[in-house]
Order: sequence, then C-alpha cells, then structure tokens
Amino acid sequence: MTDRILIIEDEEKIARFIELELLHEGYAVEKCTDGRTGLEKAEGGDFSLVLLDIMLPGLNGMEVLRRLRKTSDVPVIMLTARDAVMDKVAGLDQGADDYITKPFAIEELLARIRLVLRRRSYHAGEDTPAAPDDLLRCGELTLSESHHEVKYAGNEIELTGREFDLLNTLLTNKNIVLSREQLLGKVWGYDYMGETNVVDVYIRYLRSKIDEVYGISLIQTVRGVGYVIRDDNE
Repeated sequence: MTDRILIIEDEEKIARFIELELLHEGYAVEKCTDGRTGLEKAEGGDFSLVLLDIMLPGLNGMEVLRRLRKTSDVPVIMLTARDAVMDKVAGLDQGADDYITKPFAIEELLARIRLVLRRRSYHAGEDTPAAPDDLLRCGELTLSESHHEVKYAGNEIELTGREFDLLNTLLTNKNIVLSREQLLGKVWGYDYMGETNVVDVYIRYLRSKIDEVYGISLIQTVRGVGYVIRDDNE
C-alpha cells in the first residue's frame, strides 16, 4: 500500500519541490497552503504522515498540531525556518514526531520520512502474543516490543512512539552507558542532524512518567557521558 503524505506549507515553491521529490520516491501526495485547510485535510484524510510548516496563514503550525493531536496520532514532521531550541522543544511537546530546519537537503528530509514511517509500521505491529523472551525487564518495569506496551508493577504506562523507542534502547543496553550521540543514532537515526539536547528532553519525559510517578531512579545520568539503566537502579 502506497504511503500518503500531506504537505502543509504556504511557500508554493518549497511545497512543489517537496511534492515532486516525494512523487518521484513513490509516495502519494496532497498539499495545501494554509493552516485551517491543512487541519481539515489531516483530520479527514487517511494519511501516513504530515509535513507541517510552523509559519502558516489561518492557523499556525503549532496550533494545527495541538488540535490535530486531539483526534489523530498521524506522524508529523515539523518544517520550520526557526532554529531556536525552544521552538523545537515546543513542537515535540505538542506531539510532533520530528522536526527539520529550513533550509534542508532533500535527502535529509527523505531520510527522516523513511525513519518515521518505519517506526509507524513497526508500532502498528501484529496482534500476536508476546513470547517470554520478548519482554525486557528491570525491577518491576517490563517492556513488550510486540505489544508496544510498558508496565510498572502491572500498571500500564502510556508512552509516545519516541519515548517507547528511547526506553527500549536503554533497556536493550541495560548496564551500558550510552552517550547522547549514541542514543540519537539508535532512536532518531544516524542521519539525524538536530540538536543533541533533544535526548535530554525525552529523558525528562520518561522520568516524569516513570521515576516521578513510582518514586524510583530508573534512568541514571552519568555526568559528562550519557545515560544508563542499571539492574540496581532501585
């Protein structure tokens, strides 16, 4: 089945350029140039992914994303001329799956799209029972890759796709300290060109949902090196 991508971008030349490249790669593409129309299309269409500019007429991209996340979990990659860290964090906080700063190389955008779509396809998964060796454990915490499920002492923990991937990577490498660069490569992709502090942002998200709720220190910081989950974390 062909993946359908919606481009919400008010700069016609950029939108057309992206559209042609995506069509060349075999994707089905729709595009629009204002936030309100884009939101309507995103909510009403069966899209695999949305490319969303921040600076849009009608509704800005952040507001489009905020409203879209009330009804849909379609993957969203933000397109922005802003490179301030807080703008990027704001997009991720609202539920964006990734962001890319203009000007960008089309090869980088295509790589980001492939990565997000692979993750979406993986998380869709098949509804098969988890085999015993499918579960990753650390104390009372369990993670099932096939069910895309995380629990602590039997209580389910709701994570976003990126949060799940980050926790999965840390548990898979339990007792091994991973640097921010290693985590970026494993979770965001080796072609990721964004800020390394996006890892710190998502570590905070995980801690707020696990450590702070259950009173543990699951994810440990190794100052000057990176992060680790250890068997003796509790």
